[in-house]
Amino acid sequence: MNGKQHARGRRVVLWRHGQTAWNLERRFQGNTDIPLTEGGVAQARRAARLLAALRPDAIIASDLQRARDTASELATLADLEVSHYEALRETYAGVWQGLTHEEIVEQYGEQYSAWKRGEPVRRGGGELETEVAERAAPVVEAAADKLVDDGILVVVSHGGTIRTTIGRLLGLEPRSWEALGGLSNCCWSVLGEGARGWRLLEHNAGTLPEPVLGDDD
Repeated sequence: MNGKQHARGRRVVLWRHGQTAWNLERRFQGNTDIPLTEGGVAQARRAARLLAALRPDAIIASDLQRARDTASELATLADLEVSHYEALRETYAGVWQGLTHEEIVEQYGEQYSAWKRGEPVRRGGGELETEVAERAAPVVEAAADKLVDDGILVVVSHGGTIRTTIGRLLGLEPRSWEALGGLSNCCWSVLGEGARGWRLLEHNAGTLPEPVLGDDD
């Protein structure tokens, strides 16, 4: 095996935060700083035990409280420090933030439909999905570049940000990112390093199938 082949094998685990009250109410959180529920903390602890078994080498996370608290559960078990980044926050969605799914469809139905068709839409006057990917993906790539051979990076972030980051790292066209589907609370996706770049190894993995609740539906 030559050196170039040996250098491959890094993995990136993109882990969505635990449940919040707004997730349960299907309110669009965006970058509103909503904490975990007791159930969300329990989800994080359960998932952290599974992820700790992977022996991750580094953890980075959004600086919003729901991601910080989720990440801290794994950090304790893995004996790692967490680096927090504003760039890993959820999509800013302007006036959509705080509205329920039903309210968004009722008040901004045309905008919502255009987004679902894969058109570039500033939901609620906020960020484009491509802008989210442009701020988040480089942070993930930079952290992954620091990994040792066959190292594992855990990224604790949000449903929409994770999906757009995966789309960007896989080199998919933005209008096809919706095909990746959403992530349930405290579930994760895994990217592996291959000969031609990143590959999707797992998507929305977790202990049990759970509904996708929150911004990325």
